[in-house]
Parts: sequence; C-alpha cells; structure tokens
Amino acid sequence: MPGVITIRRAERRDAAELAILVDLSSHGLASWLWYGAVLGGTAQTALEHGRNQMRDDDDRAGWKNAGLAQVDDEIAGVVVGHAVEPSFADEEAPHPVFEPILSLQQKAIGHWFIDSVGVYLHHRGRGIGRQLVDYELARAGTRPVSLITESDNAVALGLYKSCGFEEIARQASVPINDNGKKHDWVLLTRSAT
Repeated sequence: MPGVITIRRAERRDAAELAILVDLSSHGLASWLWYGAVLGGTAQTALEHGRNQMRDDDDRAGWKNAGLAQVDDEIAGVVVGHAVEPSFADEEAPHPVFEPILSLQQKAIGHWFIDSVGVYLHHRGRGIGRQLVDYELARAGTRPVSLITESDNAVALGLYKSCGFEEIARQASVPINDNGKKHDWVLLTRSAT
C-alpha cells in the first residue's frame, strides 16, 4: 500500500539529502560543478561541497528555499524555488557549460524560478513531482513562474506542460566533455495568475 505523501519546508539539517536530490534533478551536473571545490582543496568530495552549499543560509538555491516531499517518514523528492532579482542580470556563468542556462535564466528576471525538481526513482509515478511543482506555484503568488529543463527529458516536459508552462526559449547545451550528450536547454514559463 502506498504511503502518505506530504510536502514540507526543508530545514538546515536536511542539507545532505538536499544535495543528493539536487544532484539527481540535474542529472549529475551539480556534482560536476561541486567537484571544483575538491580540485580547489576546500572539500573532500563533491557531495560534501553540495551539502555545505545547501546549508548556506544565504544561498538562493539552498535549504531556505527548498521544499521536501516525504512518503511516510522517508524523504522522496525536492523542489527549490526563488525569486529572480534584477541583480541576476549581472551574474556570470562559473563555467562555459552554464552559459546557455544563465542566458535563459536572465530572461526570467522578475519571475519566480523553480531551480530544481527531483524525485527518487523508486518514488516516481505517484504524483510527487506535480505536488512539488504545485508547492512552488503556491509560493510564487501572483508572479510568473519559470524553469529550465532538458529538451530530451520527455517526462519533465510533459509534467510542466500539464501544469500550464509553455516554452519561451531554448539554447543548445555546452557538453561537459567530448562525449557529453547534446541537447537543448528549454526555458518554460507559466503566466502570472
């Protein structure tokens, strides 16, 4: 019998689980970025750095802006959302891989931005992703809501379109390495309500 699904605000103590789920939602792109801290000598593992970032009280994509789905007492998924402030126009990508993503995010200034949605594989197909998106839509209030996903992620595209999001723009990805997959990053927006 399926367990009871609840959505709750994340707490600082959830940072390790948040890092795992944010990495899952990015298909490993987050841990690839976080590995720079290992190379720089400030962390022993990429996930340690991710955990530390999630614990940061001032990180816009950290614990203060995260919601967690739980099935009974097990964390099953995450959503992270925040306002895209005008100062975001001056941000620079930390690596060329992130330039197309940043360019699309900068089209969403003034919007609420869903940064991450991730659900553990064994909990998928139960409506948890939709509940997490609905949680962020409620947090957005009357603002338009935007997010970015991969063009080849049919499940995510289907979910977001069923929630009223429409494609606004897309940009070709910059592969991490010579063998990296090629796809487009797709900016989706849901009009203000």
